[in-house]
Amino acid sequence: MSILLARWFTAELYGAYAIAFGIYVLLTLVYGAMVLEPMSVFGGKTYRHSLREYCGSLLWIHLTIGLGICLAVGISAAIARVLGMNGLPGALLGVAVASPWVLLLSLVRRVYYLKMLPSRAATSSLIYCVLMLSGLFVFYRQHLLSPLTAFILMGAGALFADVILLAPLRKELTSGEPVPGLRDTWVRHWRYGRWALASCFASWVPTYIFYPLVSSFSGMAHSGELRALMNFFSPLDQILAALSLLFLPYAAGVQAEKGHQGARALAGKLMFLSVTGAVIYWALLIGFRRPIFQLLYSGKYTEVAYLLPALALGSIFWSAAYGPAIALRAMEAPSSVFMAYSTAALISLLVGIPVTRAYGLKGAIWAGNVAEGASFLVIMLLLRRRFVQYSLAS
Repeated sequence: MSILLARWFTAELYGAYAIAFGIYVLLTLVYGAMVLEPMSVFGGKTYRHSLREYCGSLLWIHLTIGLGICLAVGISAAIARVLGMNGLPGALLGVAVASPWVLLLSLVRRVYYLKMLPSRAATSSLIYCVLMLSGLFVFYRQHLLSPLTAFILMGAGALFADVILLAPLRKELTSGEPVPGLRDTWVRHWRYGRWALASCFASWVPTYIFYPLVSSFSGMAHSGELRALMNFFSPLDQILAALSLLFLPYAAGVQAEKGHQGARALAGKLMFLSVTGAVIYWALLIGFRRPIFQLLYSGKYTEVAYLLPALALGSIFWSAAYGPAIALRAMEAPSSVFMAYSTAALISLLVGIPVTRAYGLKGAIWAGNVAEGASFLVIMLLLRRRFVQYSLAS
């Protein structure tokens, strides 16, 4: 979707979409911190024998969060309209409409991952993808495509997939003990998720803070250029995010059964796999970056293709932190993940603002690289300290 919009929108309009998409990503991170990540831990351990009641409570929590998102982002769209920001009000309104349905799809898909039935989640995702892309082509041909309609198409495709997934779900879920009430579910999620919530804001900053920074210092078109580059990072991000849906509940089970030694071994394997995959991915992409830019963007944004190796460096550091972060979350230590992400966020602000102002897009990418490298070092130190504490305690 992002690649097609880069081909069809002007750079300024694509920049407005990029800023709104960054806000949408922040919403998904918040939702993941308060609902999805605790769900993977507690659904795979505490409530694995009473998933029906547990998921019922989560649906009520989703309804509350969804209404809050609609209200908050809708007000932001109205403010952007008053300020006369070209393209941004419609994009934000689209985020307000689409987010609850897309987030619901994430919630229902996660239930099937808890049941170790990822094929059904994958089928719904395929339906969502086909509907969304088909709608994009129709709207483009009818000259109806805008940031607003693009996000609305996301919401419509997610709503259709939601119906398909929800219909057979009741028969799949088990009912038993302990029976979690709505208050109990929220308290558990809040105790776990408050650190994950803080972590999601901190993890959002190193990547998405640069869109408004570049737009402010260099213009909306440069924000579109940054989004065009980051589109190449998205496949790797999506793959690791999808695998975490399986690895996090699995890691929680390993931690419960084998203790910190099992978690240590799993963290090392995940780090090796993620770094190896990232290096292979970027090596192929960088080697053919010129024809790939030409193919995907129809000749647009080729002037920033030289920055792809720099973007790859930060991505590899980010991938290396994947395994340790999974292990820390499974050990119910999200505060450690928060500390690592906070380091990256702080460096992004202290280094990123002056460097982006001085060097524009190039400075933004290198500032992000420094932040990701520092985050990786901190998360490794915190994981090592956690293992030492477990060893002393045993």
